Amino acid sequence: MAETPRLTRRRFLTVAAAVVTARPGWATTAEVWRGQALGAQVTLYLAHPRAPELAGRVWAELARLEDVFSLHRPGSALSRLNSDGRLVAPPFELVECLGLAGAVHAASGGAFDPTVQPLWSLYARSHAAGQVPRAVEIARALALSGWRDVVIDPGEIRLRRKGMALTLNGIAQGYCADRIATLLAAEGMTDCLIDTGEFRALGGQPAGAAWPVTPEAPDGARLPQLDLRDRALAVSAPAGTTFDADGLVGHILDPVSGLPAAAHWRMTAVTAPSAAIADGLSTAACLLPPDRARAVVAGFSGAALAGIAA
Repeated sequence: MAETPRLTRRRFLTVAAAVVTARPGWATTAEVWRGQALGAQVTLYLAHPRAPELAGRVWAELARLEDVFSLHRPGSALSRLNSDGRLVAPPFELVECLGLAGAVHAASGGAFDPTVQPLWSLYARSHAAGQVPRAVEIARALALSGWRDVVIDPGEIRLRRKGMALTLNGIAQGYCADRIATLLAAEGMTDCLIDTGEFRALGGQPAGAAWPVTPEAPDGARLPQLDLRDRALAVSAPAGTTFDADGLVGHILDPVSGLPAAAHWRMTAVTAPSAAIADGLSTAACLLPPDRARAVVAGFSGAALAGIAA
């Protein structure tokens, strides 16, 4: 069983991501390795004679990726972009992940919008001080959003307006799972499970069965078991991260109104060949009505809305 403990990102955020529960005895032939990356527990299930060496390489790669995507490391590529408004010679991974984020943004009609970081920061600061953001503050933060003002080129990324900032919290964990899968596949791994907060399966269990994953949300919502084989799974729950101590103000913000979204679902689960795409789509799906959510997900090759909890 992969445990996901409650973590604290600063003192005003409580993170309780979906967890994996498993049938008794599954993955008994795989070694389990645990660590931390991007504010979440990372769990690897590996069955390989070189498992300790490969796990070490995974942790090194995740540390490198944190230097690209972390909002809590001042020297990360993303932090430097947000601080300076431009980043010359950006890492390939940042360019690629932003391209995927742009595809989900366009398909979802803007429901998935990485430019909401100023709004997100406003809510975090306000609730840390025991306050609710004022309408004028929300309007000011919304004025700094807009994906059309993000210029992405291999040689430079620019934010056209001063004060803009990006967050990739809704896609970077999935992207990291994909990168780790690529690393392990290059080493000949065929039967392993990667859990970065989103899941990526290479093959199935070493014994031959698929990886059984049962998503659960912090508020008790639960989806039926999903069997993964050569596939990714991402789960989003509005109550998974809350700004307030009472757990009432969810982290998924409406990029149009600037208010905590009245989410259509307590939890969504999306499967796809890419964990990054599944990650972004599961976030967007929380903000979309049923038919629209299904249509947006179906627009990506091999993706499926695998489960919803109303």
